[in-house]
Amino acid sequence: MTTLNAERAAATHKRERAAKSSVGLGLRIRRNWQLYAMLAVPLIWLAVFAYWPMYGVIIAFKDYNVVSGIWGSPWAGFKYFERFVESYQFWRLIRNTVFLHVYELLATFPLPIVLALCLNTVRRKWFSRSAQLITYAPHFISTVVVVGLLVVLTNPNTGVANQLLGLFGIGPVDLMGDSGLFRHLYVWSGAWQTMGFSAIIYLAALTSVPPELHEAAIVDGASRLRRMWHIDLPAIVPVAVILLILDIGRILSVGFEKVLLMQNNLNLDVAEVIDTYVYKIGLASAVPQFSYATAIGLFRSVIGLVLLVLANTFARRFAKSSLW
Repeated sequence: MTTLNAERAAATHKRERAAKSSVGLGLRIRRNWQLYAMLAVPLIWLAVFAYWPMYGVIIAFKDYNVVSGIWGSPWAGFKYFERFVESYQFWRLIRNTVFLHVYELLATFPLPIVLALCLNTVRRKWFSRSAQLITYAPHFISTVVVVGLLVVLTNPNTGVANQLLGLFGIGPVDLMGDSGLFRHLYVWSGAWQTMGFSAIIYLAALTSVPPELHEAAIVDGASRLRRMWHIDLPAIVPVAVILLILDIGRILSVGFEKVLLMQNNLNLDVAEVIDTYVYKIGLASAVPQFSYATAIGLFRSVIGLVLLVLANTFARRFAKSSLW
């Protein structure tokens, strides 16, 4: 009897699928036009702002000028790619960009995980919610305001940081102009701004952990730290791996706005990265070099894509978790 019911259910499901597939696309759109209307908005945005601009990549392979337009400009081949690789700026830009991103990744990637694990184990909900609110609130502060706070706090004459250093007989020091401190200020101010908001993703992943696992571990005498290590941490590893893959793919893309705002003539030797260099030669220079700037941007994007594919391959093979 059970087998017969299962066969009938399978046959009914098959007939329903056949009936749905026989319905035309136009009829399905008319029946569910509200859903398709909601889907159309993000698709239009993606097409206009993400895919249509790719047409401009052709500029990297041409001696582009505004008068002739993209198709009217003569082809230049890989002239501008070779120019960038052979320029004296190449290794300095690569070094500054990679070092800054790797430093940021090593310093800030574990912090949201630790914060999420700690908040998840707090028993007093009012304390957990208050701590979460305080930590993710800086995410909503704009980059311009954050850099403005850094400038005010590190001011050699009136900044709080220099006043504290003065208590120990140090200073005044131009912290924003010190090339040795630029990376530290950039990374740790970014950690303060993004740590709490990034922890929300891991807190959401921790909600999928069955409470029975913790109850069984408590019965077996496992401490809170052991439960975090053997139960909570494995639950967020897949999410952490995916976010790590995405971060590796952006290794040549550093926060353009913040780096540009923090730059000055004193720290430019370590603060000049690929994104700011592209902006300066492509838009901010007296004679904009559109083709050269586009070639550098395309070079960065291709390297990022290659690193993303490699990171995804390694993650799928060793961590059993990947984007695709």
